[in-house]
Formats: sequence, C-alpha cells, structure tokens
Amino acid sequence: MKRMTDIPITREDDILGGRYAAIVDGVESELTYSRIKRHGQKLIVADHTGVPRQLSGRGVGLALVKRAVEDAKAEGVKIVPACSFVRVHMERNKDWRGLIAE
Repeated sequence: MKRMTDIPITREDDILGGRYAAIVDGVESELTYSRIKRHGQKLIVADHTGVPRQLSGRGVGLALVKRAVEDAKAEGVKIVPACSFVRVHMERNKDWRGLIAE
C-alpha cells in the first residue's frame, strides 16, 4: 500500500483554475480548483475532491489537499475550501488554518 508521501501528484494549471491528479494502482483521483480575485486578493477555490471508492482510506485525498496547500503557501495565495473534504482537513491541521480564506 502506498503511503501519502509516496503518491505522485501532477498539476494542471491555467488562468482560470486547474486540478491536481494522482494515479494509484492505475486509478485516478483529483482535486479541482478555480482561481478568483476578491478585494484585490488572489484566491484558489478548492471545488471538488474525487477519490474512487477502491482507493478510499489510503490517504490519496489528503495527499491531494496537502499538495494544494503547499502550492498555495509557495504562491502566497489563500484557499477557499468549497469542498467539504478540503475544509475538514484544513481546519484539522493548525498549520493550514491560516491559509483558509472565507
């Protein structure tokens, strides 16, 4: 079983948004996002996290969230966690809470 740190994640990005994708055992999971500006601040809206049932419980979804958070930190943007999965994990991790934009 792959651990979260062993999961390769790719990013597709453009001016409107993009997605993070992970392929584990030939099965793809993704976290999609949109880009917005609010009050002059650039934000990433985490729209949806999709992990197929056969990968459930293997840390794939959390690995996708972690990568999105790392990129947001590096790019100096905050995340609007519209996806409940992203919101729960960002709120649980005290180091990530400062990146939540409301």
